[in-house]
Amino acid sequence: MANRRDSRIEPSFEGPPQARSSAGLSVNEEDRVVPSNRKASAKRKSAKGKSSRAKRGGSRRGLFGVLGRLFYWCFVLAIWGGIAVAGTVVYYGAKMPAATTWSIPDRAPNIKIVSADGQLLANRGMSGGEAVGLHEMSPYIPEAVIAIEDRRFYSHFGIDPIGLTRAMVTNLIGGHFSQGGSTLTQQLAKNLFLTPDRTLERKVQEVLLALWLEHKHTKDQILEMYLNRVYFGSGAYGVEAASRRYFGKSARDVTLSEAALLAGLLKAPSRLSPARDPKAAEERSQLVLAAMRDEGKISAKELTSAMSAPATRAPSYWTGSENYVADTIMEELPDLIGDVRGDIVIDSTVDLNLQKLAEQSIRRLIDESGKKLNVSQGALVSIDDSGAVRAMVGGYDYSTSQFDRASEARRQPGSAFKPFVYMAALEAGRTPDSVRNDAPIKIGNWTPDNYHGKYFGKVTLATALAKSLNSVAAQLTMEVGPGAVVEAAHRMGIQSDLQSNTSIALGTSEVTPLELTSAYVPFANGGYKPDIHFIRRVTTTEGKVLYDSGGDSAPRVVKPEIVGMMNSMMTGTVEIGTARKAAFAWPSAGKTGTSQNSRDAWFVGYTANLTTGVWFGNDDGSPMKKVTGGALPAQAWHEFMVAAHEGVPVRPLPGTWTSTPADTIVPDEIPSANNAPPAPVPSASVGQQAPQVRPAAPVAQQPAPVRAARPAQTVDADGLSMPEDDGATASIKHPVPPGDVGGPRKKRQTSILDLLGG
Repeated sequence: MANRRDSRIEPSFEGPPQARSSAGLSVNEEDRVVPSNRKASAKRKSAKGKSSRAKRGGSRRGLFGVLGRLFYWCFVLAIWGGIAVAGTVVYYGAKMPAATTWSIPDRAPNIKIVSADGQLLANRGMSGGEAVGLHEMSPYIPEAVIAIEDRRFYSHFGIDPIGLTRAMVTNLIGGHFSQGGSTLTQQLAKNLFLTPDRTLERKVQEVLLALWLEHKHTKDQILEMYLNRVYFGSGAYGVEAASRRYFGKSARDVTLSEAALLAGLLKAPSRLSPARDPKAAEERSQLVLAAMRDEGKISAKELTSAMSAPATRAPSYWTGSENYVADTIMEELPDLIGDVRGDIVIDSTVDLNLQKLAEQSIRRLIDESGKKLNVSQGALVSIDDSGAVRAMVGGYDYSTSQFDRASEARRQPGSAFKPFVYMAALEAGRTPDSVRNDAPIKIGNWTPDNYHGKYFGKVTLATALAKSLNSVAAQLTMEVGPGAVVEAAHRMGIQSDLQSNTSIALGTSEVTPLELTSAYVPFANGGYKPDIHFIRRVTTTEGKVLYDSGGDSAPRVVKPEIVGMMNSMMTGTVEIGTARKAAFAWPSAGKTGTSQNSRDAWFVGYTANLTTGVWFGNDDGSPMKKVTGGALPAQAWHEFMVAAHEGVPVRPLPGTWTSTPADTIVPDEIPSANNAPPAPVPSASVGQQAPQVRPAAPVAQQPAPVRAARPAQTVDADGLSMPEDDGATASIKHPVPPGDVGGPRKKRQTSILDLLGG
């Protein structure tokens, strides 16, 4: 027990040893019911100091706490945002085909059309231009595009985070979408694979495809693909098409200022096109030049020089008459090779130098006389003896009207159709020496008049054709029948439907300049009808031949003796007839034509080298001011043919014919009223430059010209539009009306009203 008492611990008050009493009992200040003033004061001071220190430390800890919490939540949001982005990418990426199946789609095929001597006529196809290697094009083009579109192109990995961030900030500050932040690689991916829709799905797919492009191709390859496919406005895809479109030159020859203009178009190709707004295009190009200077691509001197270049105004459409040829070739191409699946080269038959000469002649004559004579359009077709089209102008200006008047416009040929009437008559047994009485005649309800009602009496067929006498052509049509004339025209190359009536004698059925010219080719080549063609050969860019026109033989459609007689007769048109303005050093022949009221004026003529047809008129069919085939058409023909035959050895026209005076009146002919035999026609050989056709008798021995009692139905010298045959001719008793049908002409008395009326 003693030990238990000794080990017991007695309760005691804590406190410093010195403050305890000797009896072992003591009380701390904290144990007092009422603390002393001194101790309380000290405690308050100590607590106050601790409180102030705590407040200072707490404010610091609160600021850091807010920042910490902000950082924490931003980090959390970033993680969740990343997860959301990754999920979106995975979702839309899963909808795309497997990356192993991705491949660059083929560029739209380009169709390069070149002239007979290898010069470029036009590019056709979806792109409108061939692909050009990066090393081939002007170095200014890629430099300008990179400077304005993607300055970090060679340093980013397909996506430019810096450019994307800048675009986002700019858009937020501006309050609208003004910058896209897409790299050239992204733009290429969009052009190659995607639609232009601005959706989240498309943007995600664009990014994935851009990364794939960067992985599969070098930067230069990506840039080359981009420049050869991107749209530059006005229907031009790729730099070659755009350079041809706006500057008329290859991308290989583009200058600094031109390259800046092309690069500036990429922002808004249609709105900034120099064909639409040259001022806006120029302002944008100056921004490109400034960007190139900032990037160190050009010097200050180059910048100043390029800035001073005037604004380029491009035509609203491709210009140049060779585009009429290109359009026609594109229409024929599918029938020759089917669908075009790759780049091809078409060797055409057109001589670009002749094409330019023809265009200049047509435009010059319209510029000089268009307003005065009320003529606004012209067309020209030139074909060689093999049927190859050497030049074709379809209108005054292709850029303002792409309608091809040479191959598509059907117009009345007037007297230019008469050679088929005379050919049918020759094939029926007549000769150039056969005589008809040129006098007023009436066939049923139709009375064809000559120019101003002037008649020459008894004339040979050669003289009648040279002077384009309507009454004789009508007589011949009645003799052989309209059906024979239609058959002869179709056999020669006319493809349009022709009305089989007596009015066809004066060319009232409509034809195109191309087919009318082609129908004269057998006269020039000795009687053969070749296939009219624009394409010699079609090859791939690797040289594989897809089509070759070859040398197919042309069938004979006219006998040699008929060719000789026709050439002898139509030579007179150029030498003594209505086309004297067309004559030049080469032996030539042809026929003029003018429809009623000078709505159409023609001259189709030929040498042994070329057959060329020219037409002038207005698209709306409005009359010209007394323009005949012997005027503007003959002038244009002369200019073109003189240039086309420069340096070419002279060749005579094919065929020969010798006049036989004893055969001047054939049995089936009805002699004229006075039965006077005509004077013999001197013989001549076709192809000589000397005149081959002479009037049947000296002018002094011919009857004086007779004026019709009523006004003539036409004011032109070459043709007359007439109503269609209504069957009235069936009542005529004689197949060949005598020359004195209608009786003697009575002179009309002049009245005071005539004098007052002029």
